[in-house]
This record gives sequence, C-alpha cells and structure tokens, in this order.
Amino acid sequence: MNRTPDLDTAVWRKSSYSDGGASNCLEIADNCPGIVPVRDSKQSGGPILVFGGSPWASFLTYVKK
Repeated sequence: MNRTPDLDTAVWRKSSYSDGGASNCLEIADNCPGIVPVRDSKQSGGPILVFGGSPWASFLTYVKK
C-alpha cells in the first residue's frame, strides 16, 4: 500500500504571514482533501510536510492565540 499522497495536482499558495521577502516564505496547498501539505517556497521541489486536517486546524488555533 502506498501511503505517499499524490501532490502533482496540489495548488500552492504563499502564507499571508510571509514577509514577501526571499527568506520567509511558507506555502500550503488547500485543495488536498483531509491533508494539508506545507513546503518552503524557496525549495518547491521538496521536502514537503503533510499534516492531517484536524492537527493543522489545532495548530492554527494555537498560533492565533
């Protein structure tokens, strides 16, 4: 069984909290049901971290506090 998600169709967007410069750019893909892929925009070929939707929502709630 292959547990690696197919991210060929992922649509990446830069975080609104990235400073716009060349050094702090985080991208996520919103179009992957049940998972949230995250990558460094300077290294778009990888590595990619993949989080479950629920843990990602918990993380966002925590960092927004």
